[in-house]
Parts: sequence; structure tokens; C-alpha cells
Amino acid sequence: MRIRSLTAVAVAAAVVATAALTGCSAGNQVPGGDVALGTSNDINPQPREAIRDGGNLRLATTEFPPNWNTLSNDGNNLEIARIVWPMMPRAFTTDAAGQLSVDRDYFTDVRLTGTDPQQVTYTINPKAVWTDGTPITWADIAAQADALSGRDKRFLIAVTSGFDRVEKVERGVDDRQAVITFKQHYAEWQGQFAGNSMLFPKSVTGNPESFNHGLVDHITETAGPFKVRSTDRTQGRIVLERNPRWWGETPKLDTITISVLDQAAWPAALQNNELDAAQLYSISDLATVRGAAGMTIRRAPGTLWRHLTFNGAPGAVLADPKLRVAISKAIDRQTIVNAISNGLENDPKPLGNHIYVRGQQGYRDNNPPFDPDAAARELDALGWRLEGDVRVKDGRRLEIRDVMYNNDVWVKVAQIIQQNLARIGVKVIIDPRPGQNIFSDVFIPGDFDLAQFQWQGDAFPLSGVPQIYAYHPDDVQGNFGRIGSPELNELIDRTLSELDPQRAIELANEVDRAVFAEGFSLPLTQDPGNYGVRADIANFGAPGMASYDYTKIGFTK
Repeated sequence: MRIRSLTAVAVAAAVVATAALTGCSAGNQVPGGDVALGTSNDINPQPREAIRDGGNLRLATTEFPPNWNTLSNDGNNLEIARIVWPMMPRAFTTDAAGQLSVDRDYFTDVRLTGTDPQQVTYTINPKAVWTDGTPITWADIAAQADALSGRDKRFLIAVTSGFDRVEKVERGVDDRQAVITFKQHYAEWQGQFAGNSMLFPKSVTGNPESFNHGLVDHITETAGPFKVRSTDRTQGRIVLERNPRWWGETPKLDTITISVLDQAAWPAALQNNELDAAQLYSISDLATVRGAAGMTIRRAPGTLWRHLTFNGAPGAVLADPKLRVAISKAIDRQTIVNAISNGLENDPKPLGNHIYVRGQQGYRDNNPPFDPDAAARELDALGWRLEGDVRVKDGRRLEIRDVMYNNDVWVKVAQIIQQNLARIGVKVIIDPRPGQNIFSDVFIPGDFDLAQFQWQGDAFPLSGVPQIYAYHPDDVQGNFGRIGSPELNELIDRTLSELDPQRAIELANEVDRAVFAEGFSLPLTQDPGNYGVRADIANFGAPGMASYDYTKIGFTK
């Protein structure tokens, strides 16, 4: 599943000092040297006996959740997911290499029990209960599968997670076992209740009203080591506490407090001992935290990545895929990457894939070349003729709005694009917007020609492919630019139907090249994964591809 990042929209590369735009100064060494995704994480690993009981972990978020249901289009946001992760079941945990293990707190067994037809059996831990005391059963799995199937368009889902391929969900040997039978093979069956896809109770997923609106103001039943103690939208504060019904290892922390705070203030809050950990996005962030007493910088590249999405909806100025491809060739991504990432990682390069991030098995650099001369020739051939400084066709000027959160660095990226495209006669209008509700009010409705935000991947990259790159006019999901074709849909379908992992990788890269050929979007950078963390915090920091064990996070003795 791909989950969009509002933190990254709001901060992207954060407020970058001049050094970040002109090169890395001698005093701004890249933290941690060369580190690759899939090789390690940086979380200060400690055994439980080395961690003291109690304590409050102070974290930050940039907005109060507009919807706590991360399966919904309104709630499909990384910041919300990070709040909900300690409270909701997932079928698998991942290590730094992205290797999977069944999360035995929730499931005693999850396995593929048939291939013709494909069948997966989930055996639920008999101790697992929701916070109201209700057992977690096969009915919760069945309700979520039905909600995400896409059959009932009243469910405003963010992603189908392969449930559109499910024929039925049945009770197994008892209420604690669910048997999922597929009508069509699904390559990434392990990700249906894992990664960024969490299991919600049937009270949420059982009908469209509760799914869409039931968690708008608060979250109801949860089932993790933590639960919500209190929320205060006015003060911008969420407090999680130990779940007294939790059946697993007792969490070391007493509470986790999440405060709504503008990202630009995170480094100073770390420095002033008002936060315990936060992600860092700029050289100035790093400099602030390096000089703070009791703080350390942890680094492991993650699966968050920045990109530019085009709007190809009917009637949009960029509706023609040949026009989008031509314009793409004139955008100098290396200059953008240098502006964003110099000083944050060694030798930064543009991300070259829409499906896999660098370090994941399957990553291939499928980037088309930067070639503004070819772009100009192609615009000529398409009938866009220069009239003064701007091209015109059939009386329509080639002017495009680049929409982003009103943040210095996203605006700086837009300025680079503006300069690039001015050279070939394309006028870019920079259109910054407030961050609150930017997805629901701007990106999802398609109020842009070019949009800047980020996607967060996980160990299940294929599940996000139909969510974003397939196009069905009555089911947008994550395809905010309304771009696609029946041929691309068919290729995506074949990829997701391939149970051979290596063949699935080959097909996924065919999909990626086809996405580039559609002029769908341009990947820019992969998150270098820098975090400021208080030095005495254990088992928390820069996770890379690994999932956290929230029962082991705490302060060392």
C-alpha cells in the first residue's frame, strides 16, 4: 500500500539554508556516511532489561488527523498512520532488509494454503481483543475485505489492497480463523493486513457511513499495546497510554504524547527538550540538533519519496500524454535533487522508479534522459508554437499551475521547474496552498496542473501500483491526475497476478516504464532518513524498512 505524506508535503526538504542550494559546506558532513536501504536501521537496539519502566515519549505531527481511518481516502496519510501504528493489528513485521515475520501478537499463523484457487489462511491469536473487550475474529477480516473490494462505491477507499481479487472470506475452524479465497491471483497477499495496511474492527469497516465518517473526530476500538488516553483538537495534542487489555509484552513506556507543531519548529523543540524525536529535513535542521545537549542524529534511508504528479484529466491543459512527456524531458531533476539533498546524503541522484525505491529488490533506474532540446522539438511537432515567450495552440497558452504546500523548499523546487520550462516556452504559475486539507480540497479533486507531494512505500511495493497508476474514472483512489490507459491497466493486472516473485519484478518494471511513457509523474528523491533522537531512547529512530516494536521503545536505565 502507498500512503501519502502530509508531513512531507508540509516539509518536504524543510527550510533549506543557502548551503543546501549551492552545495554542502565543510561543516555540514552527511550524517552516518553511506547507508543503503535494506542493509540496516539506526534505532539504538537494546534488550528489554536495559530499558527502564515508564516514561513519556514526546513526538510531533503537523496536523490533527482529519480522519483516523487510514484505509479511507481522507485518512490515507503517513502522519495519521504513525499515530495509529501502536494501536492497530498488522499481520507481519519487517526487519531492516524488509524480510517478513508473522506478528504473533496478533496471528499465530498466516500462510498461503492454496494456489488454484489461491487461498490464504489467517489464524488469529486467541488472546487478541479490541479495547472494548470484543474478540478479534474472522468477521473483522471479512468486513475489511468487503469494504476494500471496490464493489460498493459508497466506501471512499484509498486502496483496494488486492481485495478486488477476493472471491470470498469464510470462517475457518472457529471464529479465530479466516480463510480468504481469491478469484484471481494476487502477488502481494502478505501485504493485505501489513505494512501501511492495518486491520480495523468491523464496527468501522462494516458499512460506508462508519467507514467514511465514523473516525473523523476520534478513533474507537483499537487493539495494540497503546490506546488513546485523550485528544484535544484545540490544543493540538494526542496522548496514548498503555492498553490495559493488551495481552502481549507490557510496553516499557507509560505514554506517547503527539503534539501538533509546524515542522519548521521541530529542530528547536528538540534542542529545547520539548520533543524526544523528530525527522530532520534540512542542513539547518541537522546543525540545530548536532549542537543540542543529549541529542543524537540517527540515519537510515527510508521508503518515502518526493515526486511531481501531472494532471491529465480530460479538458486539462496537460491532457495529451505526448505533451506531458515532452515537458518531462525539460525538467532538470538532478538540479532539483541537488537543491533538496546536498548535505543530507552523499552523491544524491534522482529516484528512477515509481514502484521500487533504491535499495529494494527490484529497483531499476528507468529514468528518461533530461533533454530540453528534444522537448522543444516535440512541442513544435505537437503544434505548440512560440508566440513571444510562451507557446500557444488553438488560442490556448501553454501555462501550467504548479501546486504545493506553502513551504520554502517546495516553492524553490517550483522555481527551478519554472526556470527549466521557461526555456522551452512553457509558463509555470507557482501556486502554494495552506497545508490543512490540501489533499481533500486540492489534490484529490484535481485542482492542479502539476502537484508536489510524497508517497510513503513499504515492504509491499506492488500493492500501491493499482492504487496510483491504474485508472478507473469512477474510482480515483490515488490517481489524482486521472492518467492511464486500458493497456496500462491490463499490464498492472498481469503484474499483480504473477505469483513468481522474480517474474513479478520484471513485470513491475515494465509497468514503471509504461508509467514514464504516459507522462504520469516524475520521481525526484528518496528520503535520506535523518532523525534527531534523544540519546537515551532505545529501539526508536531511523527505522529504514523495519517496523517498530512499540513494547520495547523506551528510555535506557
